[in-house]
Amino acid sequence: MDRKTIILKKFLTRIIGFIVAMFLLSIIVFYVARLAPGDPLQSFYGDAVESMTTQELQAARERLGLDAPIYLQYVRWITNAFHGDFGMSLKYRLPAMEVISPLIGNTLILGGISYLVVFFFAILLAICCALNEDTLFDRIICKVGTATYYIPTFWLGVVLVLIFSVNLKWLPSSGAYDFGKSGDVLNRFEHLILPLIIMILSHLWYYAYMFRNKLLDELRKDYILLAKTKGLKKVEIVYKHCLRNIAPTIISIMAISTPHILGGTYIVEAVFNYPGIGALSVESAKYHDYNLLMLLVLITGVLVIISSIIAQSINEVIDPRMKELEAISWQKKTKNSS
Repeated sequence: MDRKTIILKKFLTRIIGFIVAMFLLSIIVFYVARLAPGDPLQSFYGDAVESMTTQELQAARERLGLDAPIYLQYVRWITNAFHGDFGMSLKYRLPAMEVISPLIGNTLILGGISYLVVFFFAILLAICCALNEDTLFDRIICKVGTATYYIPTFWLGVVLVLIFSVNLKWLPSSGAYDFGKSGDVLNRFEHLILPLIIMILSHLWYYAYMFRNKLLDELRKDYILLAKTKGLKKVEIVYKHCLRNIAPTIISIMAISTPHILGGTYIVEAVFNYPGIGALSVESAKYHDYNLLMLLVLITGVLVIISSIIAQSINEVIDPRMKELEAISWQKKTKNSS
């Protein structure tokens, strides 16, 4: 078996794993959503449900396809989904994809910028703390970082709105942009400032502390003593050796942090009434908007699973140990095939 065949086989394995994971996720969410207490007809008809007769309620369920057993409803939904039809939103009375499409970009902008900024400063802060271990700077950063991490997001968001929006009137308190200014980059940036501050304060130290400890563990290994005896400065050791050695760990943490960052984005959207799929997810669960909820969960699942696959692939490229194991495995398979 040649190397190209092994790479192709690995790629196909990951694709199959992705499909299976998404299939299982769809089944779980579909069943849990429909078994939850509440009536989806309330979302579609509103208060008119209270005045409906039993016959009218039954006819309404038949029209919306809610009268069949759950497994038949799932078969119908998954069949339509393969053809690009994810059903109609019960609350908005529009195709689910039409409701979500205008909001995905807002969430990706907020979540993507938050993700990059958080990890850039987390790595930078971890390096600064590792280079100044047990100094006054390190102790202050550790205490301040821990304090900010444990401040409740909702409370901090309200405080920032009161200070910067209500009292000082410097920044907008809600929305992704002012009315009619969706293409104004500066206006969008002004609306992102407060949500970004919350995202950074609530996530930065969590990851910076992990990276700091990984760097300190690396600095205590035997090869560091050898590097010091050769006259290398601590800054050179950290940048040339320690960072390179813990790079796979950093990438793995960045990959598995996607649900954490995404969850934080959803909370921030609710705090600042930011029009994104996070706020929409809460709303769809509240109103039992099944089709909308299914599509939102699947989109989130795709983002999480793909980020993990990408991180694993990058690790295999940059981690020498994984390369060595792959080479050994390839040699064994070559010998067996011959």
